[in-house]
Amino acid sequence: MHPIYAKAGEVPAIPILFVNAATFESTLAAIDDREATYVRAAGFEPKPGRHLVVPKADGTIAGVLLGIEAADEPVKDLLRPGQLATLVPSGVYRFANAPHDARLGALSFALSTYQFSRYRKTETRNVRLVVPDGVDGDDLTRIVEGVTLTRDLINTPSNDMGPDELEDAARTLSERHGANFDVTRGNALATEFPLIEAVGKGSPRAPRLIDITWGKESDPKITLVGKGVCFDTGGLDIKPDTGMLNMKKDMGGAATALGLAHMIMARKLKVRLRVLIPAVENSISGVSFRPRDIYKSRKGITVEIGNTDAEGRLVLADALTLADDDKPVFIADFATLTGAARVALGPELPAAFTDDDALAAEFAAAGAAESDPTWRLPLYRPYEAMLDSKIADTNNVSTGGQGGAITAALFLRKFVTAKSWLHLDVFAWNNATKPGRPEGAECQTARALYAMLTARYG
Repeated sequence: MHPIYAKAGEVPAIPILFVNAATFESTLAAIDDREATYVRAAGFEPKPGRHLVVPKADGTIAGVLLGIEAADEPVKDLLRPGQLATLVPSGVYRFANAPHDARLGALSFALSTYQFSRYRKTETRNVRLVVPDGVDGDDLTRIVEGVTLTRDLINTPSNDMGPDELEDAARTLSERHGANFDVTRGNALATEFPLIEAVGKGSPRAPRLIDITWGKESDPKITLVGKGVCFDTGGLDIKPDTGMLNMKKDMGGAATALGLAHMIMARKLKVRLRVLIPAVENSISGVSFRPRDIYKSRKGITVEIGNTDAEGRLVLADALTLADDDKPVFIADFATLTGAARVALGPELPAAFTDDDALAAEFAAAGAAESDPTWRLPLYRPYEAMLDSKIADTNNVSTGGQGGAITAALFLRKFVTAKSWLHLDVFAWNNATKPGRPEGAECQTARALYAMLTARYG
């Protein structure tokens, strides 16, 4: 199990009591009178997010109170228990009563302790949690490891996370799980995946397509595609400084696909898993692709370049064509694709697109249960006209600048025939710290998909 988790009875554990306005008085009546008096004297109010460390007479910790939402409140933060992991003193803790969801509370406890310490020393805190009864600590560990992998990859700056390093990370993961690993680059890439080559050729760090396969060939085929743009200048349509500042996270889709792949392989789900990552850097040089250039994609569709800053959909198009060739039962792609999705839904709610209503319902239910939410946006066919080109089969951007997340998804739809396809436009970042979600890189949508696939193939 993950080092933060302990088994029941392993060591004496400090109780965590979850309270709200309805349960506060009964909770105080059930604890030691001296400790209850301390709680009242401290002026503790059982509001969501409030906490209090309660001492014993000898100065050691008797327990911890944490305010949560009332049972009848329609909106609850199921990850709230995790906030204590960074607030309480070192020690081993246990849930003395049930939060809204003991499993997600325990998961959040571990996710909250994440620190990115590659470039500076960070304080090591020895806070552990007893795995609640009925919760699978090994499965929590698989999820935490996958999320940590994703966060580490995204947080790493681009000087240390280019296509070479992303390939190394994917190879390391493949070797860990005994998966097959293949990379296409150079002349073969230019011939087989011309859009990937076009986007990446302006950088001295060569573009490539990473291809991982794992599992029995007789099992259902599941394919994950992750946008691996290791840094995006915008190309010749260069971004302003504010737009370029956080572009190290533009490979967040690839990092998410790898994190989810780890969860799937570690759980040994009964699937034939394939992971495709077009790894590129969108840079500026004398050989960079240009506005109004036209390229013939792997699928044979000719694409006019309306904007070089819409490069993610280009590399995904070739990778999705390859994914579709295999006729998998399910394809999911992950991409930090459009600012339009952030304008529409904000940073915490990734946009989801699919034509499969049953898949949409299944995925939404998994996301709600896992506190890993998304919001479905439509693949509104009339907007395809916005992608028309007068001299090619399609443009890579729409005219008019509206509906950008939808038109980007519709562009990708041209390269996929499978109905069971899910496009996820993620932010892959937390602007501020919340329980289970420290500021910085984030692994969005992977936990929901892992739950959905586990229910299908576990």
